[in-house]
Amino acid sequence: DADVLFVHRVRPGADESKAVGAANQIAHALRRLLAEPAPDPAFEVDANLRPEGRQGSMSRSLSAFREYYERWVSVWEVQALLRAEPVAGDVELGRQFCDLVDPLRWPAAGLTDAQVAEIRRIKARVESERLPRGADPATHTKLGRGGLADVEWTVQLLQLQHAHDHPALRVTATTDALTGLADAGLLDAEDAVALRVAWERASRARNAVFLVRGRPGDQLPRPGLELSGVARASGYPADVDPGEFVDDYRRATRQARSVVERVFYGQEPAE
Repeated sequence: DADVLFVHRVRPGADESKAVGAANQIAHALRRLLAEPAPDPAFEVDANLRPEGRQGSMSRSLSAFREYYERWVSVWEVQALLRAEPVAGDVELGRQFCDLVDPLRWPAAGLTDAQVAEIRRIKARVESERLPRGADPATHTKLGRGGLADVEWTVQLLQLQHAHDHPALRVTATTDALTGLADAGLLDAEDAVALRVAWERASRARNAVFLVRGRPGDQLPRPGLELSGVARASGYPADVDPGEFVDDYRRATRQARSVVERVFYGQEPAE
């Protein structure tokens, strides 16, 4: 799926309310089109990160986005904007939107202690509430310990704190940001490697689950044919026990989780 924000420009002299209605119609039509049955799996376009969420207008003008961000934006919304980049439509309008949000996502003053605490609180809540019932946190590629979310939230926290002073951190890809953090000395080289290895393993495993099942999935299968298929799709030879794939995955994510607890949550390492 893809998290998107729809932004439109109102032509000079046009009725703004009619422009919003027309833009919303186009956005809804695009989402329906991409969700229709086709030889390839449907592509879900999630627009819930827009201002006011499900209750907000599907598309907003650049000035409407500016007004919202100046008055009401929350720290979690700013964090989401770290991934913003133009993907379709008017390239110049997309660039203008990025110019609008750059001062928010690369804040000159970094983050306050209260904002750091809020990001940590939200992450802890995600860990406790969003992991599906019955899921194994040790092998859930997205929300499990040391998985994709752990790595991405850690990287994004550091970007919000330091990207204003380090242009190399003003990137949307997690692995590029890890490189920038290590090069700037903001993240220990060994910690950066641990996070990168876990992120790449989780990404590869998640893609392998999709290939084997033909539908998205975040949980590694239990021992059996599906797990064997996922291991092979992840690059493991057919004559290797799939349990070795799981052991390697868990080892990498355990190491990443120890970095997350220390760097993201600020916990002291156990003696």
